[in-house]
Amino acid sequence: MRSLAAFAAIAIATMPAFAREVVPFQAGMSPGTIVIRTAERKLYYVRGDGTALRYRVAVGKPGKQWFGEARIDGKYVRPAWSPPLEVKRDNPRLPDVIPGGAPNNPMGARALTLNLDEYAIHGTNRPSSIGTYASYGCIRMLNEDIVDLYDQVNVGTRVVVVP
Repeated sequence: MRSLAAFAAIAIATMPAFAREVVPFQAGMSPGTIVIRTAERKLYYVRGDGTALRYRVAVGKPGKQWFGEARIDGKYVRPAWSPPLEVKRDNPRLPDVIPGGAPNNPMGARALTLNLDEYAIHGTNRPSSIGTYASYGCIRMLNEDIVDLYDQVNVGTRVVVVP
């Protein structure tokens, strides 16, 4: 008969590894704000109690990054993806639309679209890209983490991207 400790060890070993953690955060941002620090490749969701949820993310490649402020203007579950013109130009063999949930769909489990250009905060089908400079300007998260963030934010949420 296995001990309780053995069952606990098995349960911990099989739990998914999430990249999020609660950290102190004193950047003068209103609760509910998303702050992305590109150089850190981290996204912070400000909680209002002097802490934030911190997530590891992938950010834009050099020359593809953007900085400033945006707002979430849409929330989507397993969204289809239409490659933006710049992506299509660099990868002409991409289809015009990749259905939501398809293994080659780069949007992953959820997407939070932003009110500028064609950028989004979204999941990924390439978890190994998290923590790198990988995208055309979108912010990539582990699918488990974008589901967590998606459930906490609303359309209109402020997003601040800093170097």
